[in-house]
Amino acid sequence: MTEYQLVESTDTVYRDGTIKLHTEEGFEGMRKAGRLAATILDEVADMVVPGITTAQIDDRVREMTLDAGAVPATLGYRGYAHSCCISINHVICHGIPSDKVLKEGDILNVDVTPLLDGWHGDTSRMFFAGEPSIKAKRLVDVTYECLMLGIDAASKPGARLGDIGAAIEAHAKQFRYGVVREFCGHGLGRLFHDAPEVVHAAKAGTGPELKPGMFFTIEPMINLGKPWAKVLGDGWTAVTRDKSLSAQFEHSMAVTQDGVEIFTKSPTGRDKPPY
Repeated sequence: MTEYQLVESTDTVYRDGTIKLHTEEGFEGMRKAGRLAATILDEVADMVVPGITTAQIDDRVREMTLDAGAVPATLGYRGYAHSCCISINHVICHGIPSDKVLKEGDILNVDVTPLLDGWHGDTSRMFFAGEPSIKAKRLVDVTYECLMLGIDAASKPGARLGDIGAAIEAHAKQFRYGVVREFCGHGLGRLFHDAPEVVHAAKAGTGPELKPGMFFTIEPMINLGKPWAKVLGDGWTAVTRDKSLSAQFEHSMAVTQDGVEIFTKSPTGRDKPPY
């Protein structure tokens, strides 16, 4: 049976399996953290060109985060040594920034989570280095549509968690794309990762009821080929088993009395490429 816990912004919270329901103070904290995260990705959009290294992008993400009075939540998380994740082409998620140079036609996901005043603003977007292939563009477009359809499913009265995954999977299947199952969205707020797990392939009408005050991410990972993933020897980088392209978008959001609120929308309208 699902347990919900009403929390005030000053309460100490733990990952105890309960789904947290937040008050207005929590909403205010997440709005600020989410806006910072989105602003960082807006700047990244101006940096992504062939010839730049992923380490240079990571350095700028760290600089912007610290300048805003926040810290990158990924820095030091379970030993991770970077300020964001950058996943190129067939990398599904958790790609590690390095001296790797972006090439013409590369597609990449940049995932940032600034921790601002105790609140996590978690978001990712796809970017193009130069001009990608037609099939890469379509994959990215459909992945963004999957994200927004998942959010729309969460906004309906009486929605359940499974409705999100059902909407995402149904759309991806129309294009014969694979929906990654090994990784999922998650609750967040004062904690980086919390209940519930938000799977992106599910049966409608199943799972916990979505209640006002719930904060979580929706972050579908969609493969051009089969849905299967594997993690490389570094313990972080997840890639497609068939080496097909993969794309991902992520928003942090809340369930409200009359729908949903997205905390990480771009303040300049640059939520999907081309920018």
